[in-house]
Amino acid sequence: MRELLEAVADGSLSPAQAEAELRGYVTGDAGRFDAARQHRRGIPEAIFAAGKSAEQVVELAETALETTERALVTRASDRQIEALESSIANSYPDAIVDRRGTTVHVRTPAYDPPSLDATVGIATGGTVDGPVADEAELVCEDAGIAVDRVDDVGVAALDRILDQLDRLREADVLIVCAGREGALPTVVAGLVDVPVIGVPVSSGYGFGGDGEAALAGMLQSCTILSVVNVDAGFVAGAQATLIARTIGAARE
Repeated sequence: MRELLEAVADGSLSPAQAEAELRGYVTGDAGRFDAARQHRRGIPEAIFAAGKSAEQVVELAETALETTERALVTRASDRQIEALESSIANSYPDAIVDRRGTTVHVRTPAYDPPSLDATVGIATGGTVDGPVADEAELVCEDAGIAVDRVDDVGVAALDRILDQLDRLREADVLIVCAGREGALPTVVAGLVDVPVIGVPVSSGYGFGGDGEAALAGMLQSCTILSVVNVDAGFVAGAQATLIARTIGAARE
């Protein structure tokens, strides 16, 4: 305790960093940021931008950078991302900003991601599944996991997925994103011998087109796979990360 107080007093530690050390979280006007989640669960806390103001997203992201050296923001609007990029340019001019769709990953030069001896494969049925896959991909990359991504291999033309089977079979765990009837994860799971995580995407027409048909199809799969909620790319990426970490540790 005394060392923390002395570090705050001499400026080598900020009050937010000290609070994170003592409590595991940092409290601000935008809420509490769980700075200890990485150590407790093996995955970082993501900042879910939907429903938050741009100012709240910026505050939470800056808290994340201050206490963990990186920030992961999901489901962000263009306005929120613009505000975040502007703030980062002023506060952390050397930070690396990686924007993919509605997901943004920011890291300072001080962040040194781990290196895991494991590979996560990501497959998407079509272009519309891309933003959800982006979310999963950035979670895995944040953990230092190699990602091999294959896009646009939906079941409307089975040759597209069959052509990529060798690549998919080399992965240690697979994340498969699909909308419409959600058949792609079921097909893939029947052709590989690694864990498959199905991600239903809210795309399609009419009845069930909001992802419910895809979710129901994956839950009823006759091949073995795990299923996350509709559009839950972050959850799929986090689950794949936990599996990959276990595999990487076993190899070491």
